[in-house]
Amino acid sequence: MSTHFLKASAETCHWGFFDAAQPPVLTVADGATVTIETVSGAAEDLPPAGFHVPFELYAIHAALTPAPGPHILTGPVAVAGAMPGDVLEVHVLDVALRQDWGFNKNLPLLGTLPDDFPVAHAMTITLDRARRVARLPWGLELALAPFFGVMGLAPPPEWRRQTSVIPRAFGGNIDNRHLGAGSTLYLPVFVPGGNFSCGDGHGAQGDGEVNLTAIETALAGTFRFVVRRDLRLDAPLAETATHWITHGFDPDLDRAAEAALRRMIALAAAQAGITREQAYALVSIAGDLHVTQLVNQHKGAHCMLAKSLMAPHGSQP
Repeated sequence: MSTHFLKASAETCHWGFFDAAQPPVLTVADGATVTIETVSGAAEDLPPAGFHVPFELYAIHAALTPAPGPHILTGPVAVAGAMPGDVLEVHVLDVALRQDWGFNKNLPLLGTLPDDFPVAHAMTITLDRARRVARLPWGLELALAPFFGVMGLAPPPEWRRQTSVIPRAFGGNIDNRHLGAGSTLYLPVFVPGGNFSCGDGHGAQGDGEVNLTAIETALAGTFRFVVRRDLRLDAPLAETATHWITHGFDPDLDRAAEAALRRMIALAAAQAGITREQAYALVSIAGDLHVTQLVNQHKGAHCMLAKSLMAPHGSQP
């Protein structure tokens, strides 16, 4: 298996969009491992003196313009042999901090409570990489749990350029805090090579990401890419060591939850060899339906069910 390293730079990053017309900056073999560096934040998000700012962030600010979304994404990475209709299996092998700070902010007319907070608020958050904690301005320390808020492939060509804000079938701004090191993300392929990009590094985030952002920071991720021709998906699917995770995205949170639930029912029925009615009951009894995020225009929901509950158990009553 081949290994590669992709640095963040003005030549390897794109700011605010996914686009089938965006050419890959790296092409790798099926099964390859790639370490991808990312950066995060606009000029107004930079910390005061004394913190480490990756030098390439200044060059990206000078060369690129955010449009239409705010996320700086590294890529795309094409995987040879991936074709429309396939699924790209993305193993998140490692997620590492690249700097000693992050930021959180809310902005007028955005977030879950847009009318309650009419004045912008921003804060720099110190990240202690050795102790793996974030220190908030009032002294509270929180455990770091880094993951990429944005991981996605190129959209269907007929969709043209898509904002990085809205999660869709190709993935993108999923903002699922469970997709850290050790997880696997499955994404439907819409263009040859798939064309994977990532960014929007988060040091920590709660379900909901309610005020607009998490702890936004620069991360390096190590991924292994595997082309799956035996799967068919219409939305991102994920797994951790213990759980399967289905997703739904919609402007209406109810519709997003329904989509995630329907996908889990179908998955549980197929894996356990039970009826849809039995799977519906199983998810009601033992599954967990979460709000992923409320701030990306299309809200996100994810349904989690333990793998141990989905193993076939022989004939069913």
